[in-house]
Amino acid sequence: MGTLSIDLVTDIVCPWCFIGLTRLDNVLKETGMEATITHHPYFLDPDLPAEGVDVAERLKAKYGGDVSAMFARVEAEARKSGIPLDLSKQPRQRPTDRAHALIRAAAEKGTQHALARALFEAHFLQSRNIADADVIAEIAVGFGFSDDEARAVVVDADALHRTRQEAAAMADMGIGGVPFFVFNRALALSGAQPEAVMADAMRQAAASEPAT
Repeated sequence: MGTLSIDLVTDIVCPWCFIGLTRLDNVLKETGMEATITHHPYFLDPDLPAEGVDVAERLKAKYGGDVSAMFARVEAEARKSGIPLDLSKQPRQRPTDRAHALIRAAAEKGTQHALARALFEAHFLQSRNIADADVIAEIAVGFGFSDDEARAVVVDADALHRTRQEAAAMADMGIGGVPFFVFNRALALSGAQPEAVMADAMRQAAASEPAT
């Protein structure tokens, strides 16, 4: 069994993406599978204002009903995978183009997956503003970037444009929700599936030749 190729499409402000990434890490640890993980950007809302929006208000306007019950369900699923998630600690959903631009740049450094996890943790567990250049530059320094290099990425118009283009391409491919996984370019899995389901999909993909 060779190294598994995994393409992972997420948005950093999506709690289900945080859960999905963590379940992927758990499965890789438990099974001992080797994998090369490539991250791709997705925007839950590509038109967010710079200051972001209140998550609870946005959900209530969109779905109605009891927002606290929605939060409780997500938090319960997160705890199953070892994430001490409390969504009340991060009330705002902010633009993620800068964070995604840094993740794209981290591919050359081999730190993409670790940086993505750090950004999820900063947003959801540490209640930090990952749209703020100072915040994400500070985080990126631990993943192969100098402070100046990280700041240059998050203000680079071309880097931000390419990131938005890639996110739009993910949507154009028919990806309507995240997290979205593609194993060995052949087998796709949508959503933060239970770890047993994810492990089965990964074993099935690993047993086949990668698509060309």
